[in-house]
Amino acid sequence: MLALLNAVLAFGHSTIRTPHADFYTARAVTSRHASVQPRCGAALDDLSESVTQRSRTTRPPVFNEVCEQTGITLSRYMCEVGRANPNLNDLETLISSIQTACKTIGSLVARAHITGTVGAHGSGGSINIQGEEQKKLDVITNDVLKKALRFTGKMGVIASEEEDIPLDVESDEQIPMYDFAPILDETSRYIAVFDPLDGSSNVDAGIPTGTIFGIFEQNDEECVICDDDLDECDPAKSERAMRCVQSTLQPGSNLVASGYCLYSSSTFFCLTLGAGVNIFTLDPNIGEFILTHPNVKIPQRGNIYSVNEANRQQWDLPMQEYISALQKGEGQSGTRYTSRYIGSMVGDVHRTLIYGGLFAYPADSKNPDGKLRLLYEAAPMAFLIEQAGGLALTGKTRVMDLLPKSVHQRVPLVLGSRDDVLECRSFYESLSDEALTKRCLSRLAPGQRLDDTMDQTQDAVAVDVDGDGLVDRIERMALDP
Repeated sequence: MLALLNAVLAFGHSTIRTPHADFYTARAVTSRHASVQPRCGAALDDLSESVTQRSRTTRPPVFNEVCEQTGITLSRYMCEVGRANPNLNDLETLISSIQTACKTIGSLVARAHITGTVGAHGSGGSINIQGEEQKKLDVITNDVLKKALRFTGKMGVIASEEEDIPLDVESDEQIPMYDFAPILDETSRYIAVFDPLDGSSNVDAGIPTGTIFGIFEQNDEECVICDDDLDECDPAKSERAMRCVQSTLQPGSNLVASGYCLYSSSTFFCLTLGAGVNIFTLDPNIGEFILTHPNVKIPQRGNIYSVNEANRQQWDLPMQEYISALQKGEGQSGTRYTSRYIGSMVGDVHRTLIYGGLFAYPADSKNPDGKLRLLYEAAPMAFLIEQAGGLALTGKTRVMDLLPKSVHQRVPLVLGSRDDVLECRSFYESLSDEALTKRCLSRLAPGQRLDDTMDQTQDAVAVDVDGDGLVDRIERMALDP
């Protein structure tokens, strides 16, 4: 029976399995990427180096025996991941800290009306770097997750949606230092990016909320963040500070892990390490996340779309026409789609992952680059959705290919079932709109390689025709047979 379950789950299955299911044959998954040359604005031009989109292989764990009372806990899952992939041992510590933070945040959210932590932070005038009013729980949960990661001993940089600039963990005087020579010093190996409480404005109404996170490997040892604004740093620290910010500006294809925690009817912890997607459910009786949805695969096509239609008249024309086609049953499937929208990204994406269909926060005339943050929301979710067999685009461009130009850059987002997202893209491709095309190209860097056929192979390049530093068109490349 165990062998059968291992075999079935290795190839993926869309149905929900029990937490006692043994799973995964030792099937290595390799992601293929190429090197690209970033242009992250004038401030970073002097520091530009090739950002390598790493090729890595992640081997799924094998469970030959499972406790009938607990099933496979997230802790055991990560232990087995470390055994199967010694190079990922440090992730066990990071995921352990993140899951502890998520349990804490889940408790804070559940008790918010009892403890009086609903409503705006302070007197209501607290605004974060995004220009959004901070809720009390935004500040509290950001502190919880930040502290959980700071003291793992594995972080180099932490970047939060609620922080103005990334936090340099290496120079943090509160981190204990011990007097010994490590065999291999990897104390600053990783960079964490996160949105501590997505949908925090919904807490007051008891609507589902969530935490989103992504983990990169740090590619620059000379990293320090200035206490003041970068422009006011002393010259000796300024360059290193810029390098630290630049090390955070990595494409989604460099993520080694991403996931979310949904605080709803149950508390779900959804995780990818680059070899499929697994969902764990918090068992309040033992205080552990238990594997309940192994090797999740999003349906190839769904019949639900999730988008805030209040902005419909301000959307780009392709999105308006696409949603109209779905409503009328005039899309490729010939089926009339149903609308479901919570207004909390984690909740909407979770439903889309389980049932299929499409989630979108498109550009509009007020927000031509959308409202979702590339580093903290779009890229981590895109990595996870693609690992489940789906697709995530800005409309035309694959989100995983985008090189962030700032730590708080916003992008439009369309993600979900592969066929649905590709159909949406076809509406963008069929419309000849010079302004829309220019806006899409502005998110790319000259010389950047792209996946234009959406098969996770970089087969096109962004070209600057007139030498002004801006991308004018995308050209297909000749690939090796």
